[in-house]
Amino acid sequence: MRRLLRLGLVVAVLVAVYLGFTFVQVYQAARGDEAQPAEAIVVLGAAQYNGEPSPVLQARLDHAADLFDQGLAPVVAVTGGRRPGDSATEASASAGYLIRAGVPESSLRLESGGENSWQSLAATARFLRQEDIENVILVSSPYHALRTERIAEEVGLHGHASPTPNSPESGVAQLVKMGRETVAVGLGRVIGFRRLVNLDDRVGQVRSDVGSG
Repeated sequence: MRRLLRLGLVVAVLVAVYLGFTFVQVYQAARGDEAQPAEAIVVLGAAQYNGEPSPVLQARLDHAADLFDQGLAPVVAVTGGRRPGDSATEASASAGYLIRAGVPESSLRLESGGENSWQSLAATARFLRQEDIENVILVSSPYHALRTERIAEEVGLHGHASPTPNSPESGVAQLVKMGRETVAVGLGRVIGFRRLVNLDDRVGQVRSDVGSG
């Protein structure tokens, strides 16, 4: 019994150290900016309301438009599908916003089927490869920066995170999301980010079954 307790304590300490190290990485990525000349800018989707980007998505799009105006990449790929009850996809709402901001329609690429970051980036990687594009700038909220880089690597993109500098997510809310990202990145690096998505789906299904029962 004592051996088991000692083993459990050692495991708990190792997990805590690993997650603590991962949190530092998530925090540092959130505060960094790796924007540099690339072949495309990829904007991770967020909520939209009847075709209008939410404040979170708008902040990401404004940053992407600024990077495009700086001439860092000639293509902007916007991502995100349609949530239940939505009249538009996140990608189409993003595209409309960027066109109004002055980004030419010919420079836009839309990925409108993804339901999460992994699906969106995997689908985006497939159609960007058809144009021989793999070096990209990844635009999302600060807390999301490290995970987007790791997922991009897993799906075959060479990604440089450039978090939006004016995200409306801040304070305690952002720290909570960083905590969630720490767990997601920590698990994803161990089991793979695709498996992490599948695991999250199964957990969600179990919760749904329990709730309906």
